[in-house]
Amino acid sequence: MFHVLYIEDESEIGSWVTKDLTERGYNVTWLKSGEDVDKYISNVDIVILDVMLPGLDGFSIGKRIKNKNGNLPVLMLSARTTVEDKIEGLSFADDYLTKPFHPDEMVARVEVLLRRFQKNDEILELSHLGIYTKDMKVVNNNTGGEIQLTGKQYYLFQYFIRHLNQILTKEQLYEGVWGETYIEGDKTLMVHIRFLREKIEENPAKPTIIETIRGIGYRVKA
Repeated sequence: MFHVLYIEDESEIGSWVTKDLTERGYNVTWLKSGEDVDKYISNVDIVILDVMLPGLDGFSIGKRIKNKNGNLPVLMLSARTTVEDKIEGLSFADDYLTKPFHPDEMVARVEVLLRRFQKNDEILELSHLGIYTKDMKVVNNNTGGEIQLTGKQYYLFQYFIRHLNQILTKEQLYEGVWGETYIEGDKTLMVHIRFLREKIEENPAKPTIIETIRGIGYRVKA
C-alpha cells in the first residue's frame, strides 16, 4: 500500500481528497501545514502539496522536501493558474495540477509519479501468480506467460492487491474502481470478477485467489 503525505489547509477539500485516496487503497497522512513535514518525508511514497498554506507556502515547503529527498515525488496543487506560478512550481516539483480538478485526474498523475520513482519492483506471490507490483504485470508462474488484463480488470485486481486480506463489500469495490455509487442488483461487478477469475484462477469454477465471502463481498488473501 502506498503512503501519501497530503498537505492542505482547506478542510472541505482536504476531507474529500483524503476520503477519495483512502477508498482507492492509499494510506494517507493529512497535514494542514508544513510545520511537521520533516517527521514524515522519510516514511512516505509521494507528497501532494497545496501552494496556499499558513506559515511557509507550498513552494518553500516543496523545495525543502526536495532538498532533503530528491527521490520523493512531489505533486503540487494550486488555484494559481498563471504561467509564472506553474514555472516556479515545476522548477522543483514533479507535476503541477490546478484547482478545481477531477479526482480521477489527480490519481492518474499520482500513479504516473509512483511508477516513475519506484525503483525496486516487488514481486508478490499469490498461488501460481507472480505479481510485479510496480507496473501490475501478472505472470502465470506455471507457464511463465504474462496474463493480459483489460483496463477494468487491471484496476479491479489492483484494488484487491492494495487491500490484501481485507473483506471488501460490493459497494467498496464498485465505488473504488468505477468511482460511482453501487446500485443493488447491478451485475457489472459480478461480471468483471467472473472474467477476471477466468484469467487468473487455475480453476475458475473453484476460485482460490478471489474468494467469495457469502453475503458480504470478496477477498484476496496473501
